[in-house]
Amino acid sequence: MSAISVGQAVVLGAVEGVTEFLPVSSTGHLKIAEGLMGIPVDDDAVIGFSAVIQVGAIAAVLVYFRKDIARIVSAWLRGLTDREERYHHDYKFAWWVIWATIPIVAVGLLAKPLIEGPLASLWVVAASLIAGSGVMWAADRLGRHKRGEDDTSFKDAMLVGSSQILALLFPGFSRSGATMSTALMLDLDRVAATRLSFFLGIPALTGAGLYELKDALGTGAGAAPLVAGTVVAFGVAYASIAWLLKFVAKHSFNAFVVYRVVVGLLLFALLGTGVLG
Repeated sequence: MSAISVGQAVVLGAVEGVTEFLPVSSTGHLKIAEGLMGIPVDDDAVIGFSAVIQVGAIAAVLVYFRKDIARIVSAWLRGLTDREERYHHDYKFAWWVIWATIPIVAVGLLAKPLIEGPLASLWVVAASLIAGSGVMWAADRLGRHKRGEDDTSFKDAMLVGSSQILALLFPGFSRSGATMSTALMLDLDRVAATRLSFFLGIPALTGAGLYELKDALGTGAGAAPLVAGTVVAFGVAYASIAWLLKFVAKHSFNAFVVYRVVVGLLLFALLGTGVLG
């Protein structure tokens, strides 16, 4: 393939930043944007580029939640040598994030050919957008929203962390959508579900970006587009995080459900008419 241009990288970085933490599927939107710009969605360099610019979005989480992260990491480090500290929720939460990341790492490595091959189809994206909407709608209705962030447990972290596999295998399902929906079904409130989704995404997405870096640089993506896309993703993602936390404190996920269905149906129409291949 020809290298992704800086202009295309800026567009894709903006798409990544807006959609990474909203429950609408950043992977799905990136693939749609790539298709509309004539960029082959299943090319190794494109897949690598998409994973790398996610690091910009993750950096936004690190900056936005820097005080929380510093507190959790400090508690974890103290707990390694101080037995009393191990009873602290922050110490336990740090381990939960580590353990909850293992399932998605294992599946990502084992199913890499499938993920980057047949499942990288825009048809899969369209179907997953709509299917994920149904899951999100049910979770928001059935969840009792009675548990806060301090009430989370190891079981919660493992179930929510493992749900990221759905988005890994089915681009369009949405990592945020899967994790938030699972947290809501476990009766966490919307803010707690959203924050848990953020924290669990940090190691998974950072690892994916670093793992794909060699492919993105070695197969034509180019260093300048990678830098441009990552920087734009960071700035836009930071604004998206701030907006989303305020939004979920007062609103349901209905707007995201409707949006996902509309985009999924539109994508089916574009594929069916040959506008997108």
